[in-house]
Amino acid sequence: MAGSVTGVAVPKHSLSKLQSLNGLFAIYKKEGPTSADVLNSLKEALLKEAGVKDPNPRKRKKQALKMGHGGTLDSAASGVLVVGIGNGTKMLSTMLAGSKKYMAVGELGKATDTLDATGNVVHEKLYDHITREAFEEKLKQFTGDIMQVPPLYSALKKDGKRLSVLLKQGHEVEAKPARPVTVYNLSLQDFTPPLFTLDVECGGGFYIRSLVDDLGKALSSCAHVRKLIRTKQGQFTLDDHTLQEEHWTLQHIVQSMQPCPGSKVTEEDGPKPSPNLGVKRAPNVQVKGDKNGKDEKGEL
Repeated sequence: MAGSVTGVAVPKHSLSKLQSLNGLFAIYKKEGPTSADVLNSLKEALLKEAGVKDPNPRKRKKQALKMGHGGTLDSAASGVLVVGIGNGTKMLSTMLAGSKKYMAVGELGKATDTLDATGNVVHEKLYDHITREAFEEKLKQFTGDIMQVPPLYSALKKDGKRLSVLLKQGHEVEAKPARPVTVYNLSLQDFTPPLFTLDVECGGGFYIRSLVDDLGKALSSCAHVRKLIRTKQGQFTLDDHTLQEEHWTLQHIVQSMQPCPGSKVTEEDGPKPSPNLGVKRAPNVQVKGDKNGKDEKGEL
């Protein structure tokens, strides 16, 4: 036996069962690791459970398990990370282009080179002239179909290399041209200067860091992202669908997976999808009076 879940033995030949899965599910990405690191940790946990000795999830050729994620969350961000397994990887393009929701905490008065709290402060400006009313009025300019310049520190590539990697290597990098993006909903949830909290629903290719940086400039100040949480991607929500790391098992994935059209989840494989199994609840983020907290990047 490779292991057990809540007293239920994992079926024999679990590697073949794992490889037969085709669909989408969501896991919780914590702050710290990259999205790629999280995906590799998930692969490694599943392959070990299936009895594979010394699995190497980073090996690209002859992979024992076909898996991918549907949209990068940078190391400082947390929240919903949609994963495709088997033929489910072919459905990930809809996740990349589809709607996403974020909760972002920003800080006025300080700009960083990465546009978030992981970077170095490059300049500071006063912010005491900014009122809640003025802030909410500016949000209207960033709602709907808009043009946005992606941040330099991002997963976008030049000559096959990520811009963020080129910058860290000391290369000069030009900003990508502004591109059309869509913001479906944008609201100010809390305003306790210098901190503010935004609730954002946007389309694919949108960067929360750029939004916060542009907002700061529009308000005759500057700003950066302190914390970013992806709360929804497609039909997967943080409260109802994300599996915590301790539930990265074959049984839990079968129970929470949305199968590809035409795929079947048999009783032998496990019960029908159960979105409330082993989920990660959204943290209760407090920003009032918080002057020293940390923390996106993601598609942020």
